[in-house]
Amino acid sequence: MSARPLLPWRIVLGSASPRRRQLLEGLELPLRVVPLDVDETPPEDLPPDEVAEHLAVRKATAYTPELAADEVLVTADTTVLLDEEPGTCLLLNKPLDDADARRMLGLLSGRTHRVVTGVCLRTTEQMIRFSDVARVSFRSLAPEEIAYYVERHHPLDKAGAYGVQDWIGYTAVARIEGSFYTVMGLPMHRVYLALRDLATPRP
Repeated sequence: MSARPLLPWRIVLGSASPRRRQLLEGLELPLRVVPLDVDETPPEDLPPDEVAEHLAVRKATAYTPELAADEVLVTADTTVLLDEEPGTCLLLNKPLDDADARRMLGLLSGRTHRVVTGVCLRTTEQMIRFSDVARVSFRSLAPEEIAYYVERHHPLDKAGAYGVQDWIGYTAVARIEGSFYTVMGLPMHRVYLALRDLATPRP
């Protein structure tokens, strides 16, 4: 006799990301995927640290079909932040082309950056939003290593032009402070706790 799921939810993932789908499948809950077409350009006056959560909420509100009582919509966005001079921060979103990807990886080479993943969970009655931060240190990368990675893996759909779960993560990431899954695209420990909170009856 198999154990019943600990949570009552069916997950609706508002994303085309195969990585986020893979991570949510690990919760062993029913899951369906609904790709959303959302403008991911942040407001110009928004602090870089708040961009990921802002876009996650924007994606959640862009989903217009009615949710069932036992469904939770999950949306997320990930940004890479590189601190420059005191008080300044460079936001690295998805690269425009291969040259832009090589530029971003050159900036990250030999340095530590922050990865912020913003998450929004929405039911018929509630919404939870939050951000999680991890610090990632890269060893110094040779130009030919950067060129190889970009040509072989085409990281144009990834913030900061890299995926921690593939070749660059195996060979270049020297240290991570925080959740590996935050860097991959969803802080799963916090997603699970949020789903548990949503299942708790309110007084």
